[in-house]
Amino acid sequence: MNQNITDMTEGNSLRLIIKFTIPLLIGNVFQQLYNMVDSVIVGNYVGANALAAVGSCGSVNFLFFSLSSGLAIGIGILIAQYFGAKREREIKRTIVNGAYLLIAASVIVTVVSYIFAPQIHRLLSTPDEIIGDAVAYMRVISVGIISVAFYNGIAAVLRALGDSKSPLYFLILSSIVNVVLDLLFVLQFNMGVFGVGFATLIAQIVSAAACLIYACLKVPYFKIAKEECALDMSVVGRAFRLGIPVALQNSMIAVSCIALQGVVNQFGATVMATYTIIGRIEQIVQQPYASLGTALTNFTGQNMGAGFKDRVKKGYWQCVWIVLGFSMILIPIAYLFGEQIIGFFVIEPEVIAMGVTALKINSLCYFALGMIYIPRALLNGCGDTAFAVANGFTEVACRIVFSQIFTRIPQLGYWGIWITTAATWTMTAVVCVLRYASGVWRGKKVEG
Repeated sequence: MNQNITDMTEGNSLRLIIKFTIPLLIGNVFQQLYNMVDSVIVGNYVGANALAAVGSCGSVNFLFFSLSSGLAIGIGILIAQYFGAKREREIKRTIVNGAYLLIAASVIVTVVSYIFAPQIHRLLSTPDEIIGDAVAYMRVISVGIISVAFYNGIAAVLRALGDSKSPLYFLILSSIVNVVLDLLFVLQFNMGVFGVGFATLIAQIVSAAACLIYACLKVPYFKIAKEECALDMSVVGRAFRLGIPVALQNSMIAVSCIALQGVVNQFGATVMATYTIIGRIEQIVQQPYASLGTALTNFTGQNMGAGFKDRVKKGYWQCVWIVLGFSMILIPIAYLFGEQIIGFFVIEPEVIAMGVTALKINSLCYFALGMIYIPRALLNGCGDTAFAVANGFTEVACRIVFSQIFTRIPQLGYWGIWITTAATWTMTAVVCVLRYASGVWRGKKVEG
């Protein structure tokens, strides 16, 4: 058995969750370097308009990536529960049929996103001066969807088996590749926005290939005989039923972000650049929450498979206290060092000034942001992924309605963009906590 595989159904729950979270957190931060490096290099060496072009693709790319990432989560939930129940045969069947599902979904999404990139940006009211760069960036990133799906799928399997370390190593490798190629393509070859996207594409391919090779060589569950490779629609169906609600949730969130991006675009390039930078910062801020949530999902999956529901509840409350402590630390950082943080991305004074205020607004609701991830993680691990659709609808409705209300108040104007984000986090967190408190999750368990 691979030494990184961990049974989380026994031992100190807090220690196991933290031990699992740390590699995830490091890996997620490295993954965000893709976007961070893009923003820093484009903002400082190509210009604010180019940065706005990259930022205008963020929500759209998230929409297209959400299908494969949601399916990967569904596959991981199945495997975590089967691992907790010690059902090796079902683990292998899920790995094989999960791969078929991810390949099919990725091909469809890639074709759609590549072909319709110009139409999507016109629908978003992307300004004429940046639409060319925005389409080019979106198209090159869309080619990497299948690589992202493969990495996410394999990483989900490894994490379901209690291994959060191995995916980290491949993300570090790909992040280094990304940084080196960004500098080469932009500074040496003057490839602009396209070069930034191309560097990210190559880095994604590297991480997917390295992860696949490792899994096939080192993880016993990936040593699959030819006769075990048959398509099994019952397994595909279970993975689909678990993954699609999460994918729909992510897609709805992405649609609401796209709608908000359309509102942002109406205020011009300066607001767009500021919104892009704050979005990059939020991606970093969310990584501890997301990492802890992923740890809790896999902890929950294994323990639900083993029938240890009280252990799941204990792990949940331990995660809540961690989120509270981290959120309280971030507020003074945002207020004291906001100018230095924003200035890391751009040199334009008007963007820095706007970004400092926006950061202060959102930092006050970071705890609410964290409390979206924790209840949602537990519910997903239990197999209660159907709730994800209702939760996603809440976030969509809040982001769309609040943006239309707040940005039309004359005294707020474009500040309503960031007030919308803070209010959306708060309302969505309330819905998630209420679902956990209902106790419905105790009756959930994957069958098959």
